[in-house]
Amino acid sequence: MTTLLKFLVVAASVLTWTGVGLAQSIPLDPSTFHWQMSDPLVTSQPTGGSDWHSIKDPSVVRVDGKWHLFATVRGTQRSHAIVYLSFDDWKHAESAPQTVLPIHAGYFCAPQVFWFSPHQKWYLICQAADPSWGEPPYRPAFSTTDDISDPSSWTPLKPMYDRKPNDDKSGLDFWVICHERQAFLFYTSNDGRMWRTETSLDQFPFGWQTPVVALKDRIFEASHTYRIKGHDQWLTIIEEQNGHGWRFYKAYIADRLDGDWKPLAATADQAFASLKNVQHPGHTWTESVSHAELVRSSNDEHLEIDPQNLQIVFQGVLDRDRRGRKYGEIPWKLGLLTPVSLP
Repeated sequence: MTTLLKFLVVAASVLTWTGVGLAQSIPLDPSTFHWQMSDPLVTSQPTGGSDWHSIKDPSVVRVDGKWHLFATVRGTQRSHAIVYLSFDDWKHAESAPQTVLPIHAGYFCAPQVFWFSPHQKWYLICQAADPSWGEPPYRPAFSTTDDISDPSSWTPLKPMYDRKPNDDKSGLDFWVICHERQAFLFYTSNDGRMWRTETSLDQFPFGWQTPVVALKDRIFEASHTYRIKGHDQWLTIIEEQNGHGWRFYKAYIADRLDGDWKPLAATADQAFASLKNVQHPGHTWTESVSHAELVRSSNDEHLEIDPQNLQIVFQGVLDRDRRGRKYGEIPWKLGLLTPVSLP
């Protein structure tokens, strides 16, 4: 056996022993996180009896040759709701009719949509409030449908737990991801903490355990977690404030959903997506990369992303358009980031 061959055998043994594995040693390289920004693709439209001034918090899946997009809208007649639109190509997104989902009469926003294969149903997870739910009225909630293309087919929202599971701060931006045995619910609390709770697939969407802190760092909100296709590793992206741009995204990686999250691109100068590593489309329409969702390579509860084909749907706004406004008055728009190679 040659010296080089011996070295490769030993190296492979070490990587296997440490649980890294050659095929998954570097599924994502932070030095390659460079993006091209689209023009604004979706703006708010009057619909459902309200004149909305903002569309934000996108969640998107592709089914039967169409994109199915769900997003929060905000207005003055009604503070929050979730709208649905579908289109075959992103260039047609702005002209697609927007429909307010008739699943809740009050506050509901920040959707996540996926196919839950054990139930053979589409699930929409969101944050919502309803006085009839008792204390606290604000909770993670869910709705289901058999037909994602029919906005009237979604069931009325139901809370995912009967009472607040701990005495800590209420969370927001609830996010579900599953592996073969468990469902995990992640959320943030706007104080540098991301929380995790879990339940069995048999009990989902109920039966959640006491939440624990999954990650503590300089993070803010809107954590989204994905399985990296072809690797037993998971990626979490989380929004932060005041880096290169008012809002930007950090990234963390773990080898288990209930494991430790390690920084991948988690500083202002080396972020997952910020004004520093995003190219504008000839004009500047946003100075934030906010509430970003990765386009998934599958629609089911495992939330796989293809590391070789990343795309990001996000909300953006110019600083001059948000200054002097309350958060709920900011005129967010939706855009798309696609990878770009630097010369």
